[in-house]
Amino acid sequence: MESRDPHASLAQHLRRLRMERAVTLAYLAEASGISRATLSRIENGEVSPTAETLGRLATAFALPLSQLIAPLEPDFLPLLRHADQGVWADREKGFTRRSVSPPSGRLKLEIIEAELAPHQHISYERPAFIGHEHHLVMLSGSLVLTLGEVRYDLSAGDCLRYRLSGASSFETGDQPARYLIAMA
Repeated sequence: MESRDPHASLAQHLRRLRMERAVTLAYLAEASGISRATLSRIENGEVSPTAETLGRLATAFALPLSQLIAPLEPDFLPLLRHADQGVWADREKGFTRRSVSPPSGRLKLEIIEAELAPHQHISYERPAFIGHEHHLVMLSGSLVLTLGEVRYDLSAGDCLRYRLSGASSFETGDQPARYLIAMA
């Protein structure tokens, strides 16, 4: 039976995803750069993965991060009320990620809302897959988004469109950053 606790649900989903793909913990550890012991603790719900850890797992599974943390539902739901939108939080980084879009494997566009606390830095070594298109819209605060060697200083109202091809990082200064990312 699936747990209603988001932390436990994520742990169950990650274990199920690994098992469905017939991947061992040892193989996943090698592919993701995350220790086998840490992976086991995540799957057993003993620890909550950080944003960077989830980024590494998404890359190892070649899935967008949103699909890694919120499994796709078989039926298309045209309306998803705010209270029913999936929320994942990395308390250590002060990072909150809300899946705004109704989940569906048949849709190409997905929207997430994110908030990152002041003085935080989250980095991803590589994308889940090369060429993943993002449109980032700043709602409030400021954010430094670095794509490879290119740095973008973003403020409220700015929109940046990009395709992921290498490392990326998100960094805040004195203010929190709140933004939307539309992914196709």
